[in-house]
Amino acid sequence: MCQAAGIERRHGREEMPVDTVGIVVISHSRRLAEGVAELAREMGMGGVAVEPAGGDVGGGLGTSLELVERAVGAAHSGAGVVLLADVGSSVLTAKTYLQDRTEDGEVGMVVLADAPLVEGAVAAASAAAGGADLAGVAGAASEAYDIRKT
Repeated sequence: MCQAAGIERRHGREEMPVDTVGIVVISHSRRLAEGVAELAREMGMGGVAVEPAGGDVGGGLGTSLELVERAVGAAHSGAGVVLLADVGSSVLTAKTYLQDRTEDGEVGMVVLADAPLVEGAVAAASAAAGGADLAGVAGAASEAYDIRKT
């Protein structure tokens, strides 16, 4: 095993990023969350854990606290996790997750970014790949609101 650019390598294949802020994409649609996560992973040059939490546990449209918990567990490497949510109950699910963590005494290592989903995920992954801390990654996601297309 060797470490290069914050990525553990075992037998030539990439493993979980080391000490890099992770990202969780929360959406009502499993396919949307997976697509945004795929794009963000590419923008993070393979060095950032980006996990989807889309749809309900049965695979339909909806949101799931259980899927968010699993995704955070998979994305967390010790440097924290930024949550990005699409609309409505996805935001409420993220806030419920954070509230539950606060009630359990686990505060500060997971934050919800006020950011557009796609642009925020791309900006967050780029910042995380560059070594930004939790606040820096969340800030980069939020700043994506300023990116204009015209």
